[in-house]
Amino acid sequence: MKLRILPFLFLFASFLSCQRVLKPSDWDTTQVEIARDEFGVPHIFGKTDADVAYGLAWAHAEDDFETIQKTVLAGKALAGRVFGEQGAGIDFFVYLLETREIARDKYDSSFSPEFKKVLEGYAAGLNDYAYHHPEEVLYGPAFPINPKEIISAYILSLAQMSGADRAVQAIVGGNVDLIPEDTLPKGSNAIAIHPTRTDSGEAFLAINSHQPLEGPVAWYEAHLHSEEGWNILGGLFPGGAMIFHGANEHLGWAHTVNSPDFLDLYQLEINSEDGDEYRVDGEWLELESHIVWLKVRLWDWITLPVPKKVWKSIYGPTLVTEQGAFAIRFGALDRVGAPEQWWRMNKAKNFSEWKAAMSSMQLTNFNTVYADKYDTIFYVSNGLLPKRTPGFDYSGTVPGNTKKTLWTEYHSFTELPQQVNPPSGYLYNTNHSPFKATAFEDNLFPENYPIEMGFDLRDNNRSLRFRELMPDTGRISWEQFERIKFDQTLPQNLAFRTDLSSLFGLDSASYPEIEKQIKALKNWNKEASADSEGAALFAFVYYYWWDEFAKSGRSFETVLTKEEAVQGLRAAKKHFETHFGKELVALGDYQRLIRGKKSLPLWGLDDVLAAIRSTPWEKGRRKAVQGESYILMARFGEGLPILESINVYGASNRPESPHFADQMERFVNRDLKPMTLDKDQVLKSAIRVYHPGKR
Repeated sequence: MKLRILPFLFLFASFLSCQRVLKPSDWDTTQVEIARDEFGVPHIFGKTDADVAYGLAWAHAEDDFETIQKTVLAGKALAGRVFGEQGAGIDFFVYLLETREIARDKYDSSFSPEFKKVLEGYAAGLNDYAYHHPEEVLYGPAFPINPKEIISAYILSLAQMSGADRAVQAIVGGNVDLIPEDTLPKGSNAIAIHPTRTDSGEAFLAINSHQPLEGPVAWYEAHLHSEEGWNILGGLFPGGAMIFHGANEHLGWAHTVNSPDFLDLYQLEINSEDGDEYRVDGEWLELESHIVWLKVRLWDWITLPVPKKVWKSIYGPTLVTEQGAFAIRFGALDRVGAPEQWWRMNKAKNFSEWKAAMSSMQLTNFNTVYADKYDTIFYVSNGLLPKRTPGFDYSGTVPGNTKKTLWTEYHSFTELPQQVNPPSGYLYNTNHSPFKATAFEDNLFPENYPIEMGFDLRDNNRSLRFRELMPDTGRISWEQFERIKFDQTLPQNLAFRTDLSSLFGLDSASYPEIEKQIKALKNWNKEASADSEGAALFAFVYYYWWDEFAKSGRSFETVLTKEEAVQGLRAAKKHFETHFGKELVALGDYQRLIRGKKSLPLWGLDDVLAAIRSTPWEKGRRKAVQGESYILMARFGEGLPILESINVYGASNRPESPHFADQMERFVNRDLKPMTLDKDQVLKSAIRVYHPGKR
């Protein structure tokens, strides 16, 4: 009898546990107004900041509710119930890091009453949208969502940006000497020019992140405006309740991904006679462990519970494998106030207020470049960097049997590499070394910073090319600034992680079968224009060896041999002949910007300033997937800043929307659209103005 009843009881209990009542919030939406401009970009006006957050959630859900739900499901460890095995992997990550428990325990102490109202407004907006559009809900029991669950999603995202996912990958894969390199490294540009270096006397700012073009970390553009002093235009990711980087009435900033040593990976010394004990400074400690149940959707009709074990040590989340026991430790699980820090940066009226928000040290990473209307430019390589005991190699796996490696404090904001108003009059970052942020004579010295911080010391192609283009003296025009930002030429001396010089040194007489290819590269001006055959040829060989190195596990820090250069060119010739009927093709024929049925020729290569990374598509072509995406250019002078922006596809992720792909032609032609923070001007020119839930 028990054997027959237990399965029924399990299913009944599962059914009951999934029942969550979703009711309307009764939010006063008469205080929330959404104005859509001719490109469908939402300008959200509210009486309070919380009203604006409600409107942002609603407007973004109108444009991309599916992706927002993916973020929500991940933060709540419900992804496996919708996306099967792949989603269950995300759920396991949430269980291992305990992001939900951390959000719950730290919520009250980490956020002010004022900001909690913002989160409550955002959650109410999402819940109300789900209530009014049940047919769009991916998994009903995920709603209602509450502010603590939103914070769990933030923690998860910032943990990933700190390298936690790659650390877990290293542990599970049995390769823990070094955390594996990101297979899709993120790139971005940020440039600020002081008014003394511009012919108009304005400060110039380029906000130019190179993110995936679609998915949970693709940019969404919005304008947020409340009667409580919130007025900013910029970009955010699905699930974001505020602008991540952009420009308000007084100032603006841009983020780029940085890579100091945010995370440590420890190897524990396990007791051979008791696998639940590990030794620290001669003392045996108990390794905490518990079973988590991952709910994995199989086919379309069954969800299977799968047990997994997770551990925890004094060093942090821990995994036990055949190779041993390993723990990870990083700041994103300790300080969770990044959303409020961003909100306070959104509302800052001057450099002092903005820097005070930055100094709270809740945001765990990112280079940040700043400019304002009051003659200040600034750069910092921001991050929660542990104060580590010298003498250990923290770039690899460190000993987990001594508290000497167990850090508990972080470097203060003032201890991070930063510069304000350098004599050169400009600051920039392209994901390269923070010690090369301006003119050579004005740069910081790496020896003044602890080596344990792990800052990168090298250039990349974009940083070298910027220095080739940026004049050392004199004033530059806005047109010059735009030409620098949109430049698509590699520097004279290449700085790829792989030395590719062999490609350009081949003797065509020695390889007559690829004579055209060798000459095309020799004659190529290294510009990634859409009509360039040399750029297409280089792109093919670059991606060919990128894939080959990934398959073989070979480090990208290597030299391409002459034989490998020949192999790559032969493969390119065969590929182009097979798919295009000729030996050489233009880059724009080979690489396309694709959205729905629209396909446009696209410029750009990996690591040019106007960067594009692509992936194989159909008929031998490649489809752009990352790089130039949301671009915001700002001029700060008298009055409101002059703003121009473009998003790679459009404001909506819904194929039926007229704004699904209406910015593509302008993006390809680098024809930015004018934007404004002026509420009266927005309302005067808006195509549609409405309250959430009402048309």
